Amino acid sequence: MLCAVQGAAESAIVQAVEGSGGRLSVTRRCADLTELLAAAEAGLGGLAVVSADLDRLDREAVAVLHRCGVRVVGLGDPTRPWLAERLTAHGADLVVEVPADADAVVRDALGVLAGDAPPRAVVAPDPVPVARPGATVAVWGPTGAPGRTFVAVNLAAELADLGQDVLLVDADTYGGVVAQVLGVLDESPGLAAAARAAGQGTLDLPALARLAPVVLPRLRLLTGVSRADRWPELPGSSLEEVLRVARGLADVTVVDTGFCIEQDEVLSYDTRAPVRNAAALTALEQADLVLVVGAADPVGVQRLVRALGEVSERGLAATRRVVVNRLRPTVAGPRPAEAVAGALARYAGVRDVVLVPDDRAAADAALLEGRALREVAPGSPARRSLAALAADVVVAVGADVRASVT
Repeated sequence: MLCAVQGAAESAIVQAVEGSGGRLSVTRRCADLTELLAAAEAGLGGLAVVSADLDRLDREAVAVLHRCGVRVVGLGDPTRPWLAERLTAHGADLVVEVPADADAVVRDALGVLAGDAPPRAVVAPDPVPVARPGATVAVWGPTGAPGRTFVAVNLAAELADLGQDVLLVDADTYGGVVAQVLGVLDESPGLAAAARAAGQGTLDLPALARLAPVVLPRLRLLTGVSRADRWPELPGSSLEEVLRVARGLADVTVVDTGFCIEQDEVLSYDTRAPVRNAAALTALEQADLVLVVGAADPVGVQRLVRALGEVSERGLAATRRVVVNRLRPTVAGPRPAEAVAGALARYAGVRDVVLVPDDRAAADAALLEGRALREVAPGSPARRSLAALAADVVVAVGADVRASVT
């Protein structure tokens, strides 16, 4: 057992462990979180007992302990119940109040190691209320700017037009521009603030709603990071919690992701190192449906075929739809729809491709005004294709259609 307990409770717990008859032993008494994580990575224990107010203890730290195979038991303070609630939100396996008899903590710790339910009262905060069983749709695609943001923004707008409560999340850590596309100041806290709150265990529905303003009827926006070098602010464990809470805020959460999903082979051996592409990987892992977007030109189709193979090999898109954007005869031949559909069927086995015609004039007008395509060009062929895609998405994720496409 690794002991990272502050105050007088530490000695009582250590003595109780020593009197456990050898069933449990303290291998390291850690003075701070850094020492605790180092001991966990060295394989010195399978269980960590920590104080709820241990400095810098957050959701990511608990996730690191779990990746090291260490179960976490937190000690709450009856005079400060919010600390125990926060530790539970961090993902601790068990949170108990510090008792007068430290033997009870040892018994609970042994129960956690054995996989048994704790035999005594556990501090259990009220769960985050879930207003609806929301779904998550990730919009991803290969490098080359195939139009991921264009599809994500307009898909979210069309879903809202169908009567869905929608949350649009900008999780592109390389070049997120959703705020600018919709004419919103990107100085707003957005996703980074939500991730910080999730890491500290304070993110709930009201907090997420405050961070995601309404930009269109039924459509909220959670803005992304303003610079690519801010990617460490979006750790995977925190983003996972953000998406979990988002399911209670919206019927459908649409996540615009970055193109890169590779993992650094060197850093992957360092369980504490931040993951550069954690935002995209987490979004794909948590999504109920993945829309893979490619460009309708020879290079774009080739990249799309390779991307489909990559996500299939890694199991990141068990349920997916393929969207080919900017379909036009000038680069795909006189019958572009047949050419693109045939190439994807032959080389990727895709037979349910969604084709979005190129309408540069309408797309430019929408971008210039900072509005969705349906607001500036409701009759656009591209808008009609995306509206039909939104109707398909509603069916795919099991949501209820409460309005018809206009």
